[in-house]
Amino acid sequence: MGLLERCKEEFGTADLYEVLGVRREASDGEIRRGYHRVSLKVHPDRVGQAGQEVATRQFQILGKVYSVLSDRERRTVYDEQGTVDEEADGLSQDRDWLAYWRLLFKKITLEDIKNFEEKYIGSEEELTDIKQAYMDFEGDMDQIMESVLCAEYTAEPRIRSIIQQAIDSGEVPSYKAFLKESKQKINARKRRAQEEAREAEKARKELGLGEGSGDLKALIQSRQKDREKEMDSFLAQMEAKYCSSSKKGKKTTDKKGKK
Repeated sequence: MGLLERCKEEFGTADLYEVLGVRREASDGEIRRGYHRVSLKVHPDRVGQAGQEVATRQFQILGKVYSVLSDRERRTVYDEQGTVDEEADGLSQDRDWLAYWRLLFKKITLEDIKNFEEKYIGSEEELTDIKQAYMDFEGDMDQIMESVLCAEYTAEPRIRSIIQQAIDSGEVPSYKAFLKESKQKINARKRRAQEEAREAEKARKELGLGEGSGDLKALIQSRQKDREKEMDSFLAQMEAKYCSSSKKGKKTTDKKGKK
C-alpha cells in the first residue's frame, strides 16, 4: 500500500496537506509546524501500551508525509502530478522515524517557549498568520485559535481586535461566522482550551519538559492570570452588548403591544 493510500486509511484523507492541517500554499515553516503539531498527538511516547501499535503506524506515516513536503523537488512533483515516489530516499519503512523527529525537534524548556513568544507575539509574522487564518477559515474562531501559534484562549480578545481592525481597514472581508458568533460558542471554546491546557501540563511532566527557573514559572503564572482577567472582561462586554440589545428589543415590542 502506497503512502497516499495509507494516509487515507489512517487519517481519512489522501491529501498530504490536509494530513498535516496546512494549506497547499503553506511555507516551509508552516509545514514544519503542522508536522510537529500533528505528530505530537500520536507520538508513541505519549500513548499507553494499548495504543502503541496504532500510534507508531500513524507516526511513521506522518514522518513520510513531512519528508515529501519538506523536500522541494518531491513537493513539486506531488503538487503537479499528485503522486509520490515511493522508492525515494527517506521513505524507507525501516527508517527510525523517532530519531528523525528528535533531530528536527530538540527538547525545549519554558525558557525557549518564553523567548519564542516574546519575539512572535505582536510581530509582523503573527499579524500575517492571524489574517491568513481568518481568511482560510472564513472567520471561524474555533479554527483560527487552533491554527495560530501561541494563541491561548486568553489571547482571544487581542486576536479579535487585530481581525476587527483588518476588517475595518478593508484588508480582509467580513465573515458572518466572525461577526455573529454566539456567546455559547465562545464559552465552549474556553472550556475546551482549559481542558487542553490541563492535558498539556500532564504531557509536559510525562515528557520531562524542563521548567527553567522558578522566577520564570512565576512570571508565566502571573501573566496567565492577567490574560484570564482580560478574557473575563471580554466575555462581560459580549454579554452586555447582546443582552442589552435583546432587552431593548423586548421593551419596544412590549410598548407596541400596549398601544
